[in-house]
Amino acid sequence: MTVDDIKRISVVGSGTMGSQIAQQFALHGYDVVLNDISDDLLEKALASNRAILSRRVDKGTMTSEEMEAALSRVKAERDLEKAAADADFVIEAVSERLAIKREVFGKLDDVCLPHTILASNSSSIVISMIAEGIRRKDKACNMHFFHPALVMKLVEVVKGQWTSEETAEITCELCRRIDRMPIKINKEISSFIVNRILHRLSQEAYWLADNGYATPQGIDTAVKLALGHPMGPFELADLIGLDIVYDARMQRFTETGETRDKPAQVLADLVKAGHLGRKTGKGFYEYPRQIE
Repeated sequence: MTVDDIKRISVVGSGTMGSQIAQQFALHGYDVVLNDISDDLLEKALASNRAILSRRVDKGTMTSEEMEAALSRVKAERDLEKAAADADFVIEAVSERLAIKREVFGKLDDVCLPHTILASNSSSIVISMIAEGIRRKDKACNMHFFHPALVMKLVEVVKGQWTSEETAEITCELCRRIDRMPIKINKEISSFIVNRILHRLSQEAYWLADNGYATPQGIDTAVKLALGHPMGPFELADLIGLDIVYDARMQRFTETGETRDKPAQVLADLVKAGHLGRKTGKGFYEYPRQIE
């Protein structure tokens, strides 16, 4: 198979990442089926994409006709088999929990066509752990988009121990076809490149906040003004979603067993209280309205 043979895309998981990944493909002419476990989640995802593209129309960066055409290319489907049976390329974007991802990959392996490539948008879990129970191990890889997927250019494409070079190259070229810049990681490592670097910086920031040396807001200000970062680590966590950040850190803690990798108390407390950042209107900061 070549990248030119890929006509139909399926995205499993209609959260912020999954819905925007699906829409990015549709913006570049691909027919996409977006799958999730409920009609309500799918309707919310489609409405969110419409709101995002509507703002582009308002700004004059796309026409209303282009918007409607792109939106029409994303179809919602609750049944996983129907969503993925005819797909040439499937991207899993469910929650950052290994057991759930393994279950999805197992089902996809059973229902997808023999040539179909299975990619995971995991931000931290290597594909060899996710795909260890499937038959098409050579056709599985990590394809990590960054939030928000409709804006951020980078995609980390990670080869697992069984991933073929053909699979990795097709995935990289597919990224380019949708105006994204792939970075191929030839040896898999937990959290890949960007999040490993970010993890160490934010780990220190959380430790400082947990121990009362400064507030999250003060630490963010210091990082932005002294290091030139566009956002501080706590602002970024609010943008990503504190539940997602917590799950990724818990996964890493499970893998390493190192106390320093355990989610910070200040983060755990907010997640327990249901304050998940921008999407709920409150996290380390408060937001006047939900921001897509």
